[in-house]
Amino acid sequence: MQNNGFYTNKTLNIKGRLISLNSPKVMGILNVTPDSFYDGGRFKGDQAVLAQAERLIREGAQFIDVGGCSTRPGAPSIGEAVELERILPVVRVLTRHFPDTPLSIDTFHSHVARKAVDEGVTIINDISGGEMDPAMFETVAALGVPYILMHMKGTPKSMKQLTHYDNLLKDVIDYFQKKIYTLRQLGVKDIILDPGFGFAKTADQNFELLQHLDSLKIFGVPILAGLSRKSLIWKTLDTDPSGALNGTTALNTIALTKGARLLRVHDVKEAIECITLYEKTQAHKLPVQ
Repeated sequence: MQNNGFYTNKTLNIKGRLISLNSPKVMGILNVTPDSFYDGGRFKGDQAVLAQAERLIREGAQFIDVGGCSTRPGAPSIGEAVELERILPVVRVLTRHFPDTPLSIDTFHSHVARKAVDEGVTIINDISGGEMDPAMFETVAALGVPYILMHMKGTPKSMKQLTHYDNLLKDVIDYFQKKIYTLRQLGVKDIILDPGFGFAKTADQNFELLQHLDSLKIFGVPILAGLSRKSLIWKTLDTDPSGALNGTTALNTIALTKGARLLRVHDVKEAIECITLYEKTQAHKLPVQ
């Protein structure tokens, strides 16, 4: 497997439009679920959805990730019909009002992914890495859209009991190596890696993975960090999701220094500020001798 060690002129092909990730980008979260851990139930109806999407874009989000099925720890599964009922009207209104903003669909159902792409979605974000729907990889290949490949074990309902690893970093790397090989064999061109912070990992394991996030650069594809307001932050700081913004900013900054090219967040303004200050600092690196 090619070992780039760094990103050079890396782009995502969004329906023929090339989006560079040489400069990190922000993916704003728009959950339309009643039970997400932070913003569940906040955005009901077209006006609320549009207002939130407008805010995310105004603050600098280059992508919006739409989710219709909660994946918080312990979340029960829902049927595809319910997920589609939640997300399709949202996708339609967003593509009509914000046609220049690429949409991602947060789903592990291949049928939902296909329907969403038919309505204008251009990225598939699958927390299960194809494990919860064996048709997902072939569907992604057929649709020809970028794919966010996340690491997890089990399902949202069972993952808290699946935190044993012989060697966390090695296991995650082995997982990605096998999945990337399969996707490449199927012809998937644009793959983004998400280490899956909070998914089948203890708080300590999450911090270990963040410390070694740059190890994933061996695959030569963009890395996404999804740390926003997660329990590894608020439990460590003895607060709650509403009090986890400062901690999110701190860990997003660390993720950038470790090679993250995409930040998936609830709070776009603060993530953009992280990137601005990170890039200002990087501009003063000493040249390699």
